Amino acid sequence: MNYSLNQLLIFTQVARHGSITKAAEELHLTQPAVSIQLKNFQQQFDIPLTELIGRKIYITEFGREIVKAAELIISEMEHIQFRSKLHKGILAGKITISVVSTGKYIMPYFLSDFLKLHPNIELQMDVTNKTRVLENLERNEVDFSLVSVMPENLTLEQLPLLKNNLVLVGKRNDLINTKLTLGIFNTLPLIFRESGSGTRHTVEAFFHKHNIKHVKSMELTSNEAVKQAVIAGLGYSILPLIGIKNELYLDQLEIIDIPKLKLESEWNLVWLKAKNLSPQAKALIKYIETNKLRIAEEHFGWIDASS
Repeated sequence: MNYSLNQLLIFTQVARHGSITKAAEELHLTQPAVSIQLKNFQQQFDIPLTELIGRKIYITEFGREIVKAAELIISEMEHIQFRSKLHKGILAGKITISVVSTGKYIMPYFLSDFLKLHPNIELQMDVTNKTRVLENLERNEVDFSLVSVMPENLTLEQLPLLKNNLVLVGKRNDLINTKLTLGIFNTLPLIFRESGSGTRHTVEAFFHKHNIKHVKSMELTSNEAVKQAVIAGLGYSILPLIGIKNELYLDQLEIIDIPKLKLESEWNLVWLKAKNLSPQAKALIKYIETNKLRIAEEHFGWIDASS
């Protein structure tokens, strides 16, 4: 057999995504290039590695065995490269982070200067929902996750980054003549994130604690969708302040200040307590511990003025 490391990498990405298109995007290659390399790789085996059903590629049982072997080979090759650079005094390697959707407004600022200091470190950041973030973490598929609500079923280390202020928002001046008390939720149509999201968990815990009955007008699966629905006048929502800076600046949304409505959680960078962290992952933790107050003041100081 005469297959290349590049072919192994392509095959593992196709297996991971079940799609040549998505594998090509992940590897920054063209679809034809991925297809050709996948075909050449398959020709070296008498047993099928994949099967096509509809438009989705499925990995055969034999193919899954090859995926496991390929991942080990790739990991060892990366380890050799990283160790070589470390012996030269260069910090290198891959850092993988899984981030809940609102975390995309936060995590890049805690990474930017670190990556400039260490240009040989490769970052892979997956922005997804809370369920997927916790799955990635539990399966040890990532180095770190960013969450606003700590999971109860995992033994984790945590590094607090930033307070997560949640605010009630609506279109400007909609409630200008309305008495603003917690009782307003009896009639106020609320737009919620999907069940399981960190924001919804915090909101529902607050409502339960204060025995607040509320009206739910709809449920959407992303903060961006919720924002657009509120801007369109479909209702109101409680959202992370960090994610509505532009909408506040453009006067598309207004914070509705209700006395005693104080909702706050905390953004935490977390990792499995038993995880054997790489040198680059340890370096990131040390960097954030040293610089997080400066980063918060430089990039998120506006939050205190708005809340």
